[in-house]
Amino acid sequence: MELLPAIDIRQGQVVRLAQGETARTTVYADDPAAVAEQFADEGARWLHVVDLDRAFGFGDNAAAVARIVDRVGGRVRVQLGGGFRSLGAIEQGLKLGAARVVVGTAAARDPDLVQLAMTGVGPERVVIGIDARDGVVAVRGWTESTGDRVEVLARRVISAGVRTLICTDIARDGMLSGPDIAGCAALQRLGAAVVVSGGVASLDDLRAARDAGLAGAIAGRAIYEGRFTVREALAAV
Repeated sequence: MELLPAIDIRQGQVVRLAQGETARTTVYADDPAAVAEQFADEGARWLHVVDLDRAFGFGDNAAAVARIVDRVGGRVRVQLGGGFRSLGAIEQGLKLGAARVVVGTAAARDPDLVQLAMTGVGPERVVIGIDARDGVVAVRGWTESTGDRVEVLARRVISAGVRTLICTDIARDGMLSGPDIAGCAALQRLGAAVVVSGGVASLDDLRAARDAGLAGAIAGRAIYEGRFTVREALAAV
């Protein structure tokens, strides 16, 4: 199982949002590249980087992402998310140096884009983020709901060739309340590798995700608030 430490960037700073709400933002660092380097020094093989400004439609943090790739790209693969809603945007994200790009809103709203991405970029370079509130898919930085159940979207993108899903329970994200391992395991049984996101609070959470056979786990606030280090998390998984 892979551990993916999270670096969420808003206005050039490393932050975490509670349940995706911008009004509940905690700033943890002013230099995302330095945070990335620290995680790399502790042994991280992947980073989950999210451009929150791009996700919310308030500009982007492309320069900060480029600095992360420049600083640690030779050692760590970057998974980049946040507002990638067209094939051109996906290609731009990859040109920044991301190993793979996360498509969320567009996967729910534009099934044709998923097929284009699978054909034009490939399933190794594009993963689908399924963000859910009470089992229903949320989009546009979690500000809107599609009305579709998570499993319906999962089946649709898997049938298009998607191999990896990131499943985030919005109610748990940034809350240190424990991840939805059972829900993610159920999605994984549909035929794609699943990375759990949202709510990881302890090494036991990571061990539970590992024991459930999940492909990976994203951890953010628990690392920033000292509940465990990246090195300890890697040992646990």
